[in-house]
Amino acid sequence: MSAEIKEYLEKGAVVLDVRTQEEWNEGHTEGAEHIVLTVIPLEIEKIKSWNKPVIAVCRSGARSGQATQFLAKNGVDVINGGPWQNVDQHISK
Repeated sequence: MSAEIKEYLEKGAVVLDVRTQEEWNEGHTEGAEHIVLTVIPLEIEKIKSWNKPVIAVCRSGARSGQATQFLAKNGVDVINGGPWQNVDQHISK
């Protein structure tokens, strides 16, 4: 999993955090985009307009898994990064 995350980050991927606002406020990856899972379908055009690969993250990997499935079906180059800390550790501070 981490090799894939690293590869996506090297391609300039956008980290997409799909957790709730409360969870986001408790901590998140610097520079990540925050779109709560339930509104992803409404924001699909915005996500596509980034024109970049996406790494979806959440707390455990379940919600980001759902987001990944939805985005992939809609033509987005996306992987499930799992818990946001997984990706955070690969981003040079």
